[in-house]
Amino acid sequence: MKIMSNELLVAAYRDALNNRDDKEWINALKIEVRKRGLSPKNEK
Repeated sequence: MKIMSNELLVAAYRDALNNRDDKEWINALKIEVRKRGLSPKNEK
């Protein structure tokens, strides 16, 4: 995965959830969000 700031990572994760993107992509973003100890507000 290319390097992203925390803000971009959370935004990409939220967009992927809202757009119902590929489940593998959502899962990869979710893993990275949790690795960094972030918590997106609208997680489902």
